[in-house]
Amino acid sequence: MSERDPERQIVELQERLRALRAEIAKVIVGQEETVRAITLCLLSGGHALLEGVPGLGKTLLVRTLGRILGLSFKRIQFTPDLMPADILGTRILSEDESGRRRFEFAKGPIFAQLLLADEINRATPKTQSALLEAMQERCVTLGNETYRLEEPFMVLATQNPLEMEGTYPLPEAQIDRFTFKILLRYPSEAELAVILERQAQLGDLSGLNSVLSGAELLRARHWVAQLPIAEPLRRYVVRLVYATHPSSEEVPPLIKQYVEYGASPRAGISLIRTAQANAFLDGAPNVRLSDLQRVFNLAFNHRVIRNFRGEAEGISIETLLAQVLKTTPEV
Repeated sequence: MSERDPERQIVELQERLRALRAEIAKVIVGQEETVRAITLCLLSGGHALLEGVPGLGKTLLVRTLGRILGLSFKRIQFTPDLMPADILGTRILSEDESGRRRFEFAKGPIFAQLLLADEINRATPKTQSALLEAMQERCVTLGNETYRLEEPFMVLATQNPLEMEGTYPLPEAQIDRFTFKILLRYPSEAELAVILERQAQLGDLSGLNSVLSGAELLRARHWVAQLPIAEPLRRYVVRLVYATHPSSEEVPPLIKQYVEYGASPRAGISLIRTAQANAFLDGAPNVRLSDLQRVFNLAFNHRVIRNFRGEAEGISIETLLAQVLKTTPEV
Protein backbone atom coordinates (compact mmCIF):
# COMPACT_ATOMS: atom_id res chain seq x y z
CA MET A 1 0.00 0.00 0.00
CA SER A 2 1.43 3.38 -0.96
CA GLU A 3 1.87 6.21 1.47
CA ARG A 4 -1.03 8.04 -0.16
CA ASP A 5 -3.48 5.20 0.41
CA PRO A 6 -4.20 6.02 4.07
CA GLU A 7 -4.79 9.67 3.16
CA ARG A 8 -7.15 8.65 0.38
CA GLN A 9 -9.03 6.32 2.73
CA ILE A 10 -9.43 9.07 5.31
CA VAL A 11 -10.72 11.56 2.74
CA GLU A 12 -13.21 9.02 1.37
CA LEU A 13 -14.47 8.20 4.88
CA GLN A 14 -14.89 11.89 5.68
CA GLU A 15 -16.91 12.30 2.49
CA ARG A 16 -19.13 9.37 3.44
CA LEU A 17 -19.72 10.86 6.88
CA ARG A 18 -20.82 14.12 5.25
CA ALA A 19 -23.15 12.08 3.04
CA LEU A 20 -24.48 10.36 6.18
CA ARG A 21 -25.55 13.67 7.67
CA ALA A 22 -27.02 14.78 4.34
CA GLU A 23 -29.18 11.63 4.19
CA ILE A 24 -30.43 12.19 7.74
CA ALA A 25 -31.37 15.77 6.79
CA LYS A 26 -33.78 14.33 4.19
CA VAL A 27 -35.94 13.10 7.08
CA ILE A 28 -34.99 15.13 10.15
CA VAL A 29 -35.58 18.89 9.98
CA GLY A 30 -32.99 20.93 11.87
CA GLN A 31 -31.25 19.24 14.81
CA GLU A 32 -27.86 19.63 13.09
CA GLU A 33 -25.98 19.66 16.39
CA THR A 34 -27.83 16.55 17.54
CA VAL A 35 -26.92 14.70 14.33
CA ARG A 36 -23.29 15.79 14.67
CA ALA A 37 -23.20 14.61 18.30
CA ILE A 38 -24.55 11.17 17.33
CA THR A 39 -21.96 10.99 14.55
CA LEU A 40 -19.23 11.69 17.11
CA CYS A 41 -20.54 8.84 19.27
CA LEU A 42 -20.50 6.52 16.26
CA LEU A 43 -16.90 7.44 15.44
CA SER A 44 -15.71 7.08 19.04
CA GLY A 45 -17.39 3.71 19.64
CA GLY A 46 -19.73 5.15 22.26
CA HIS A 47 -23.41 5.26 23.10
CA ALA A 48 -25.83 8.18 23.20
CA LEU A 49 -28.76 9.11 25.43
CA LEU A 50 -31.28 11.42 23.76
CA GLU A 51 -33.58 13.40 26.04
CA GLY A 52 -36.54 15.53 25.03
CA VAL A 53 -40.26 15.91 25.40
CA PRO A 54 -42.44 13.64 23.23
CA GLY A 55 -42.84 14.54 19.58
CA LEU A 56 -39.37 15.92 18.82
CA GLY A 57 -38.41 13.02 16.54
CA LYS A 58 -36.05 11.07 18.82
CA THR A 59 -37.24 7.65 17.69
CA LEU A 60 -37.48 8.70 14.03
CA LEU A 61 -33.89 9.96 14.14
CA VAL A 62 -32.57 6.62 15.40
CA ARG A 63 -34.65 4.63 12.90
CA THR A 64 -33.31 6.84 10.12
CA LEU A 65 -29.74 6.24 11.25
CA GLY A 66 -30.28 2.47 11.25
CA ARG A 67 -31.58 2.59 7.68
CA ILE A 68 -28.68 4.70 6.39
CA LEU A 69 -25.90 2.72 8.08
CA GLY A 70 -27.07 -0.64 6.78
CA LEU A 71 -26.46 -2.25 10.18
CA SER A 72 -28.64 -4.84 11.86
CA PHE A 73 -31.19 -2.82 13.82
CA LYS A 74 -33.52 -3.67 16.71
CA ARG A 75 -35.91 -1.54 18.73
CA ILE A 76 -36.98 -2.24 22.31
CA GLN A 77 -39.92 -0.35 23.74
CA PHE A 78 -39.14 0.00 27.45
CA THR A 79 -42.18 -0.40 29.71
CA PRO A 80 -42.61 -0.96 33.47
CA ASP A 81 -43.29 -4.70 32.95
CA LEU A 82 -40.26 -5.31 30.70
CA MET A 83 -37.87 -7.91 32.17
CA PRO A 84 -34.09 -8.38 31.61
CA ALA A 85 -34.74 -11.63 29.71
CA ASP A 86 -36.87 -9.67 27.25
CA ILE A 87 -33.70 -7.77 26.32
CA LEU A 88 -30.91 -10.32 26.67
CA GLY A 89 -32.68 -13.52 25.70
CA THR A 90 -33.34 -16.76 27.55
CA ARG A 91 -32.76 -20.50 27.44
CA ILE A 92 -35.60 -22.51 25.95
CA LEU A 93 -36.20 -26.25 25.93
CA SER A 94 -36.11 -27.67 22.41
CA GLU A 95 -36.43 -31.16 20.99
CA ASP A 96 -34.43 -32.53 18.05
CA GLU A 97 -35.57 -35.07 15.44
CA SER A 98 -34.55 -38.02 17.60
CA GLY A 99 -36.67 -36.79 20.48
CA ARG A 100 -33.80 -35.69 22.67
CA ARG A 101 -34.38 -32.52 24.60
CA ARG A 102 -31.87 -29.82 25.33
CA PHE A 103 -31.73 -26.19 26.31
CA GLU A 104 -30.84 -23.65 23.62
CA PHE A 105 -30.17 -19.97 23.96
CA ALA A 106 -32.72 -17.78 22.17
CA LYS A 107 -31.00 -14.45 21.61
CA GLY A 108 -32.81 -11.29 22.61
CA PRO A 109 -33.01 -8.03 20.67
CA ILE A 110 -29.76 -6.78 22.21
CA PHE A 111 -27.95 -8.94 19.61
CA ALA A 112 -28.06 -6.18 17.01
CA GLN A 113 -25.45 -3.71 15.86
CA LEU A 114 -27.67 -0.69 16.42
CA LEU A 115 -30.05 -0.95 19.36
CA LEU A 116 -32.78 1.59 19.99
CA ALA A 117 -33.76 1.59 23.66
CA ASP A 118 -36.93 3.63 23.31
CA GLU A 119 -38.10 5.52 26.41
CA ILE A 120 -35.51 3.72 28.52
CA ASN A 121 -36.58 5.45 31.72
CA ARG A 122 -40.04 3.90 31.60
CA ALA A 123 -38.56 0.55 32.69
CA THR A 124 -37.47 -0.24 36.22
CA PRO A 125 -33.80 0.14 37.22
CA LYS A 126 -33.52 -3.66 37.35
CA THR A 127 -34.37 -3.91 33.66
CA GLN A 128 -32.27 -0.88 32.73
CA SER A 129 -29.24 -2.57 34.28
CA ALA A 130 -29.53 -5.42 31.77
CA LEU A 131 -27.65 -3.16 29.34
CA LEU A 132 -24.63 -2.57 31.60
CA GLU A 133 -22.38 -5.43 30.47
CA ALA A 134 -23.31 -5.09 26.80
CA MET A 135 -22.55 -1.37 26.72
CA GLN A 136 -19.15 -1.71 28.38
CA GLU A 137 -17.78 -5.15 27.49
CA ARG A 138 -19.72 -5.74 24.26
CA CYS A 139 -20.90 -9.13 25.45
CA VAL A 140 -23.78 -10.82 27.27
CA THR A 141 -23.31 -13.39 30.03
CA LEU A 142 -26.03 -15.85 31.00
CA GLY A 143 -25.09 -18.53 33.47
CA ASN A 144 -21.66 -19.87 32.52
CA GLU A 145 -21.83 -18.76 28.90
CA THR A 146 -20.63 -15.46 27.45
CA TYR A 147 -21.81 -14.33 24.02
CA ARG A 148 -19.98 -11.65 22.05
CA LEU A 149 -21.92 -8.88 20.33
CA GLU A 150 -21.20 -8.06 16.70
CA GLU A 151 -19.21 -4.90 16.08
CA PRO A 152 -19.92 -2.12 15.49
CA PHE A 153 -22.35 -2.10 18.41
CA MET A 154 -24.11 1.03 19.63
CA VAL A 155 -26.97 1.77 21.99
CA LEU A 156 -29.05 4.82 21.23
CA ALA A 157 -31.51 5.38 24.06
CA THR A 158 -34.30 7.92 24.26
CA GLN A 159 -35.88 9.20 27.43
CA ASN A 160 -38.52 11.70 28.42
CA PRO A 161 -37.70 14.28 31.10
CA LEU A 162 -37.78 12.75 34.57
CA GLU A 163 -40.54 15.11 35.71
CA MET A 164 -42.99 13.28 33.46
CA GLU A 165 -45.35 10.70 34.91
CA GLY A 166 -44.37 7.02 34.84
CA THR A 167 -40.60 7.41 34.54
CA TYR A 168 -37.71 6.08 36.63
CA PRO A 169 -34.31 7.75 37.07
CA LEU A 170 -31.46 5.86 35.39
CA PRO A 171 -28.90 4.36 37.82
CA GLU A 172 -25.60 6.27 37.95
CA ALA A 173 -23.72 3.24 36.59
CA GLN A 174 -26.07 3.16 33.61
CA ILE A 175 -25.82 6.89 32.92
CA ASP A 176 -22.01 6.79 33.06
CA ARG A 177 -21.90 4.28 30.20
CA PHE A 178 -23.43 6.76 27.81
CA THR A 179 -20.76 8.77 26.02
CA PHE A 180 -23.08 11.73 25.46
CA LYS A 181 -26.37 12.92 26.84
CA ILE A 182 -27.97 14.93 24.04
CA LEU A 183 -30.78 17.35 24.82
CA LEU A 184 -33.06 17.83 21.82
CA ARG A 185 -34.16 21.42 21.34
CA TYR A 186 -37.62 22.48 20.24
CA PRO A 187 -37.76 23.40 16.52
CA SER A 188 -37.79 27.02 15.44
CA GLU A 189 -40.88 28.47 13.75
CA ALA A 190 -39.33 28.02 10.32
CA GLU A 191 -38.34 24.41 11.08
CA LEU A 192 -41.79 23.64 12.48
CA ALA A 193 -43.36 24.98 9.29
CA VAL A 194 -41.20 22.57 7.24
CA ILE A 195 -42.11 19.67 9.55
CA LEU A 196 -45.82 20.39 9.11
CA GLU A 197 -45.34 20.65 5.35
CA ARG A 198 -43.63 17.23 5.31
CA GLN A 199 -46.03 15.57 7.74
CA ALA A 200 -47.40 13.20 5.10
CA GLN A 201 -43.89 11.82 4.48
CA LEU A 202 -42.82 11.52 8.14
CA GLY A 203 -41.66 7.99 8.86
CA ASP A 204 -41.21 7.04 5.19
CA LEU A 205 -37.58 5.90 4.99
CA SER A 206 -37.83 4.06 1.68
CA GLY A 207 -36.01 6.78 -0.26
CA LEU A 208 -32.90 6.78 1.92
CA ASN A 209 -29.57 5.40 0.71
CA SER A 210 -27.14 3.33 2.75
CA VAL A 211 -23.96 5.43 2.62
CA LEU A 212 -21.74 3.83 5.26
CA SER A 213 -21.24 0.13 5.99
CA GLY A 214 -20.25 -1.44 9.28
CA ALA A 215 -16.77 -2.25 7.95
CA GLU A 216 -16.28 1.35 6.84
CA LEU A 217 -17.42 2.63 10.23
CA LEU A 218 -14.90 0.37 11.97
CA ARG A 219 -12.21 1.66 9.60
CA ALA A 220 -13.15 5.25 10.44
CA ARG A 221 -12.95 4.43 14.15
CA HIS A 222 -9.44 3.09 13.60
CA TRP A 223 -8.29 6.37 12.03
CA VAL A 224 -10.06 8.43 14.71
CA ALA A 225 -8.17 6.56 17.44
CA GLN A 226 -4.87 7.36 15.69
CA LEU A 227 -5.32 11.14 15.91
CA PRO A 228 -2.69 12.43 18.35
CA ILE A 229 -3.47 14.57 21.37
CA ALA A 230 -0.70 16.62 22.96
CA GLU A 231 0.30 15.97 26.56
CA PRO A 232 -0.72 19.50 27.70
CA LEU A 233 -4.23 18.81 26.40
CA ARG A 234 -4.35 15.49 28.28
CA ARG A 235 -3.44 17.33 31.47
CA TYR A 236 -6.16 19.86 30.68
CA VAL A 237 -8.68 16.99 30.55
CA VAL A 238 -7.46 15.81 33.97
CA ARG A 239 -7.98 19.30 35.39
CA LEU A 240 -11.49 19.44 33.91
CA VAL A 241 -12.45 16.14 35.54
CA TYR A 242 -11.09 17.15 38.95
CA ALA A 243 -12.74 20.57 38.69
CA THR A 244 -16.14 18.84 38.94
CA HIS A 245 -15.32 17.20 42.28
CA PRO A 246 -16.32 19.25 45.35
CA SER A 247 -13.66 17.49 47.45
CA SER A 248 -10.80 18.72 45.25
CA GLU A 249 -8.65 21.54 46.57
CA GLU A 250 -9.10 24.03 43.72
CA VAL A 251 -12.61 23.94 42.33
CA PRO A 252 -15.07 26.67 41.34
CA PRO A 253 -17.25 27.93 44.22
CA LEU A 254 -20.46 26.69 42.61
CA ILE A 255 -19.08 23.14 42.47
CA LYS A 256 -18.34 23.10 46.20
CA GLN A 257 -21.77 24.45 47.00
CA TYR A 258 -24.03 22.52 44.67
CA VAL A 259 -22.37 19.27 43.52
CA GLU A 260 -22.65 15.91 45.27
CA TYR A 261 -20.56 13.77 42.89
CA GLY A 262 -18.20 14.82 40.13
CA ALA A 263 -17.43 13.26 36.78
CA SER A 264 -15.89 9.78 36.59
CA PRO A 265 -12.63 8.78 34.84
CA ARG A 266 -14.85 7.48 32.04
CA ALA A 267 -15.88 11.10 31.43
CA GLY A 268 -12.27 12.00 30.66
CA ILE A 269 -11.94 9.03 28.31
CA SER A 270 -15.16 10.00 26.54
CA LEU A 271 -13.97 13.59 26.24
CA ILE A 272 -10.72 12.61 24.54
CA ARG A 273 -12.29 10.04 22.21
CA THR A 274 -15.06 12.33 21.03
CA ALA A 275 -12.62 15.23 20.65
CA GLN A 276 -10.60 12.97 18.35
CA ALA A 277 -13.80 12.25 16.40
CA ASN A 278 -14.58 15.96 16.18
CA ALA A 279 -11.11 16.70 14.83
CA PHE A 280 -11.53 13.86 12.30
CA LEU A 281 -14.82 15.30 11.04
CA ASP A 282 -13.15 18.69 10.61
CA GLY A 283 -10.17 17.17 8.79
CA ALA A 284 -7.72 18.29 11.48
CA PRO A 285 -4.42 16.36 11.85
CA ASN A 286 -4.58 16.32 15.66
CA VAL A 287 -6.85 17.11 18.59
CA ARG A 288 -7.18 20.82 19.30
CA LEU A 289 -8.26 22.72 22.40
CA SER A 290 -11.43 23.75 20.55
CA ASP A 291 -12.31 20.07 19.99
CA LEU A 292 -12.23 19.36 23.72
CA GLN A 293 -14.24 22.44 24.58
CA ARG A 294 -16.85 21.74 21.91
CA VAL A 295 -17.74 18.28 23.29
CA PHE A 296 -17.17 19.05 26.98
CA ASN A 297 -20.81 19.69 27.92
CA LEU A 298 -22.09 16.65 26.03
CA ALA A 299 -19.60 14.35 27.76
CA PHE A 300 -20.07 15.77 31.28
CA ASN A 301 -23.68 16.98 31.59
CA HIS A 302 -25.01 13.59 32.77
CA ARG A 303 -22.03 12.69 34.95
CA VAL A 304 -22.11 15.61 37.38
CA ILE A 305 -24.69 15.02 40.13
CA ARG A 306 -26.14 17.98 42.00
CA ASN A 307 -26.72 17.84 45.75
CA PHE A 308 -30.03 18.59 47.41
CA ARG A 309 -29.23 22.29 47.70
CA GLY A 310 -28.39 22.53 44.01
CA GLU A 311 -31.67 20.90 43.00
CA ALA A 312 -33.72 22.95 45.49
CA GLU A 313 -32.25 26.24 44.25
CA GLY A 314 -32.62 25.25 40.61
CA ILE A 315 -28.92 25.47 39.72
CA SER A 316 -28.64 23.88 36.28
CA ILE A 317 -25.90 21.48 35.26
CA GLU A 318 -25.16 23.80 32.32
CA THR A 319 -24.42 26.65 34.76
CA LEU A 320 -22.06 24.46 36.76
CA LEU A 321 -20.21 23.19 33.70
CA ALA A 322 -19.91 26.70 32.30
CA GLN A 323 -18.07 27.77 35.44
CA VAL A 324 -15.81 24.70 35.27
CA LEU A 325 -14.86 25.53 31.69
CA LYS A 326 -14.37 29.21 32.50
CA THR A 327 -12.17 28.75 35.57
CA THR A 328 -10.05 25.74 34.55
CA PRO A 329 -6.64 26.88 33.25
CA GLU A 330 -6.01 25.75 29.70
CA VAL A 331 -2.24 25.32 30.10
